[in-house]
Amino acid sequence: MPSPRPSTLLRVPYTDPLPAPKIIPASAGTASGAIAALVDFLSPAASNSTSKARSSLRAARSRHNNGKTLLLTGAGISVASGLADYRGTNGTYTLNRSYRPIYYNEFCASHEARKRYWARSFLGWTNLERARPNKGHEAVGKLGELGIVGSVITQNVDSFHPLSHPHLPTLELHGYLRSLVCLTCRTPYPRRAFQTQLSHLNPAWTAFLHEMLAAGALDTENPSERKKRGLKTNPDGDVDIPDAPYTTFRYPACPVCLERGRERVEVDKDGAWIEGAGVLKPAVVMFGESIPGDVKIAAEQAVDSAARILVVGSSLATYSAWRLVKRAKENQVPIGVLNIGGCRGEESFFADIPEGNTGREAVRCSESADKILPQVVTILAGMQR
Repeated sequence: MPSPRPSTLLRVPYTDPLPAPKIIPASAGTASGAIAALVDFLSPAASNSTSKARSSLRAARSRHNNGKTLLLTGAGISVASGLADYRGTNGTYTLNRSYRPIYYNEFCASHEARKRYWARSFLGWTNLERARPNKGHEAVGKLGELGIVGSVITQNVDSFHPLSHPHLPTLELHGYLRSLVCLTCRTPYPRRAFQTQLSHLNPAWTAFLHEMLAAGALDTENPSERKKRGLKTNPDGDVDIPDAPYTTFRYPACPVCLERGRERVEVDKDGAWIEGAGVLKPAVVMFGESIPGDVKIAAEQAVDSAARILVVGSSLATYSAWRLVKRAKENQVPIGVLNIGGCRGEESFFADIPEGNTGREAVRCSESADKILPQVVTILAGMQR
């Protein structure tokens, strides 16, 4: 049974392809040129191409924040880990035009919508959990060790950044899938334990999942490959099977709410939620849900304390990410983008780049982070010896 649409429809932003980027500098149109431009962008040396007034302003800002770079990452950096993205060449919005993410208000209001969500998440969790950070994430960690990157803001919910570089501060702008949170008591609950409970409550679905795993049907998140196998794959561990009996799926209630008994929680004989309080939600910011205030403030503070910002693997289609780069532009700090394909509003970010820029003032590359960043790290590490 399909989930009901929310009473107020929200438009998913920028599902159509964005305009192709203008490469900056022009020499960054090749892999070697992109590497050279990124090295120049991330190198702490003063730029000869900067005007004297602009140099003085940025020198003062650099002294204030130790010259560190802020990284803002998106789904593109995790594609090399085998995960699906949204707007890339093989992204969900590119290949699955009918895809619509679940809205926060329908998840909260509809039992049937939650059944559908958790059934699809149950099928996709195995592949998501066994995926690992790639060379792009590892390179980010090494940039932190070199003292070049001071912190990371990620739109991703896969936890790859904190896993691959726990020493480098990471702000997970849109939350994370590794945990759930109760909508009533706000107690967190581990996703891995929740998966075990889902298995116990849904033996027929569990048998089906094991069949798919044995057949290799979930070995890839590439949308084209999964389509050949009768599946629709979407980001964040979402597997859609056309005409599946989602209404039969069951999910558990919050154990804390059940134990405290302060709110009415009705469950069946096996502990599956039926009615009342104690609804568990993934600890991610769903479409239509607001980013927590403390996270929003922390993100703004990270931008304000950065000497420059480098966007990696993001089209900036979501306002929550785009506004941070806009803020960096207003702060007059250099902006760089390493992303395959276009980005939202990027022409305004690169409108006033001085002639002769070799990457110091701005860089725009359309390359894969897992291939480019490790080589950038090697060069920058050599410069510090």
